[in-house]
Amino acid sequence: MLGFLSARQAGLEDPLRLRRAESTRRSHPDVHKYSVETVQWYPHDTGMFTSSSFDKTLKVWDTNTLQIADVFNFEETVYSHHMSPVATKHCLVAVGTRGPKVQLCDLKSGSCSHILQGHRQEILAVSWSPRYEYILATASADSRAKLWDVRRASGCLITLDQHNGKKSQAAESANTAHNGKVNGLCFTSDGLHLLTVGTDNRMRLWNSSNGENTLVNYGKVYNDSRKGLKFTVSSGCSSEFVFVPYGSTIAVYTIYSGERITMLKGHYKSVDCCVFQSNFQELYSGSRDCNILAWVPSLCESVPDDDDKTSTRSQLNPAFEDAWSSSDEEG
Repeated sequence: MLGFLSARQAGLEDPLRLRRAESTRRSHPDVHKYSVETVQWYPHDTGMFTSSSFDKTLKVWDTNTLQIADVFNFEETVYSHHMSPVATKHCLVAVGTRGPKVQLCDLKSGSCSHILQGHRQEILAVSWSPRYEYILATASADSRAKLWDVRRASGCLITLDQHNGKKSQAAESANTAHNGKVNGLCFTSDGLHLLTVGTDNRMRLWNSSNGENTLVNYGKVYNDSRKGLKFTVSSGCSSEFVFVPYGSTIAVYTIYSGERITMLKGHYKSVDCCVFQSNFQELYSGSRDCNILAWVPSLCESVPDDDDKTSTRSQLNPAFEDAWSSSDEEG
């Protein structure tokens, strides 16, 4: 069981946790003009990363020089982009914009190779499968989430249906993933399932092979984001967790049971994004309070003998405790 968590603000005095970060000054000619929505390392080489922004651009950066190597311009605001973590036969970047078409940009040719049509409103989130390099998931304000095979002419494989095709449901909600905007999605680490979140304050778990709603109940998952909600899942843990921004906190759920095991408290304003680093088993979160927090797994205490009846659940697993500590307390 992964025991979460103590949090530490990036850049504080602790020499063991200090992270050296470089930023591009606002006066730099290549800097984005408006809000940066997504940043991603090139999956196969840290010498390059990509960023996309409300300024209607996707930029490809040289890490060593912090200069742009290429730029893709769009007619609409860019909400999200993603590169496949497993692709070996293509270098496509999926881009979601205010328009209803999913854009696929080819890093090799430097052009938008083709588009995927099927949504009716803006594309708020995109994610490639970590299992199959040609499978892409998209989420839209039209209440729909779709799975695509980008090799196919028609493209769309499945439109996720929260009712699993039951005809008794109201016609207006047929073939919808949520009763509101679908503004976030994330594959499980093995790619066998897909998680979606919507402005109906629900999170759903889908079988990514057949599109079936698994009906796992996570309860109310607070979501008032007007744009994409960037959440993440654990990898390499004995149990699998999903971490979802929940106002100024982060809710931690077990993926397959739906149990909410803890709320991570440390930010002072709304959390916009979080990402899990499997090599160090750490979670990083970014907030409108202008802080980035690193959530570090706590060492689990040994399970007491059976005759120790006084132990509580929180003593057995630090995940049930609010273990966040401020820099002042750490000294």
